[in-house]
Order: sequence, then C-alpha cells, then structure tokens
Amino acid sequence: MDFRAVRTIIAGALVALAACSDRRPETAGDGVARQSSSTPAPLAVRYSQHIAAGGAPAPGDSLRNPYDGDQKSATEGEKLFSSMNCDGCHGGGAVGFVGPSLSDGRWRYGGSDGAIFQSIHSGRPKGMPAFGGLLSPEIIWKLVTYLQSLPVPKSVPTQAW
Repeated sequence: MDFRAVRTIIAGALVALAACSDRRPETAGDGVARQSSSTPAPLAVRYSQHIAAGGAPAPGDSLRNPYDGDQKSATEGEKLFSSMNCDGCHGGGAVGFVGPSLSDGRWRYGGSDGAIFQSIHSGRPKGMPAFGGLLSPEIIWKLVTYLQSLPVPKSVPTQAW
C-alpha cells in the first residue's frame, strides 16, 4: 500500500471521528432523556428515539391537545389524514396496512395526545417519517384529535406490542 492510500484512509477516519458525537442525553433512570439546562429547546422532555424534523424539536412547553374532544377538529383531522396520504401506510380509517393500526388502542410509542403528536412531528424509527417540518402544530393536533376519536374495535386480531 502506498503512502497516499494510507493518508487517505487516515484522513477519512479522522473525518468520521469528528462527525461522531459522544454526547448522550441525560436520563432520570427511567430511560427518558431530559434536556440539560444548557440546551435551549422548547420541549421540557424529549425521548431518545425522537428525530427532530429539520433539526427543530416539537414546539410548545407542554403537549396538551387544544382540540381534545372537539368533533369538528376530529372531522378536519380525518380529511387531513386522507389528504396527507396517512392512509397510504395506515389504511383507510387508520385500521392498519403497511404501517400499524392507529385505531386498535395499542401504541408502540405511547397513546397519549402528546406522544402521538411527537410521533407525527418527529417521526419514529423503521418507517414513520417526521412531518414537523411540513405540518403546523395546529394540523398535527387535528390529526391527533381524529386518531383519538376512532372507536377501538371489539376484536383485535393481532398481538399487543
């Protein structure tokens, strides 16, 4: 191996090492990553599996659904679900297709309004893209309201997560 090849390999390794970060999120022993006081971000709690859309964490200090129980917002959310092609993965009525069912009452990453908001905003590993860079918080909350309004079927044919 000549000197230029060795130098190129070493330079590539140094660039790769410089790109890696050894920072780990602070946790409170429960696996939930807490933001340090030196990290300016609007969320008080962030989870290690969240991927920030466009590098921006979900907005707001709390993840309280402003449309909770509002039937008009749920109807608008249903239209958004279809127009954003959410049904392309989650099926019509969110009963599941390529992506999991969102109507069976079982949630891999939590079924609270805030957890669903963060799943839509920041995406999830293995398939759920982050829509926070495309959708406003208002639209995401309407999608959450729609999903929470779906009745849980009497018979769920698959196993729980």
